Amino acid sequence: MTSKVTYIGNLRTENTHISSGATFITDAPLDNHGLASAFSPTDLVASALADCMLTVMAIKANAMDVELKNSTCEVTKVMASKPRRISEIHLIMNMPTGITDKHRKILEHTAKTCPVHHSLHPDTVVSCIFNWG
Repeated sequence: MTSKVTYIGNLRTENTHISSGATFITDAPLDNHGLASAFSPTDLVASALADCMLTVMAIKANAMDVELKNSTCEVTKVMASKPRRISEIHLIMNMPTGITDKHRKILEHTAKTCPVHHSLHPDTVVSCIFNWG
């Protein structure tokens, strides 16, 4: 088992990671009857894309002896209706300076082929801008 999710009422869930015991709460978004007091499930999907991209880039960077610490990603999720779903995810990756063009190409390709990206519905538009330093 990976996690346990418990509905705790008021459109909120508590998520427990089995291996570590780490927990977090989700809340429905304002536009879907929630309070937006925590990440919504669709916020997590969009953020998970950035998490995955940064993680696989860091794995590849470590193998190339390149440091990506303190890189950030600004995530914007766009929802559609009928059916309600994530229609677009816009990412702005803010990366460190001093990375060679060769390493940049490798890292950008690695990011765009991460497992979460491959798991998204093909109709979900993903745009990603990489700002290198």
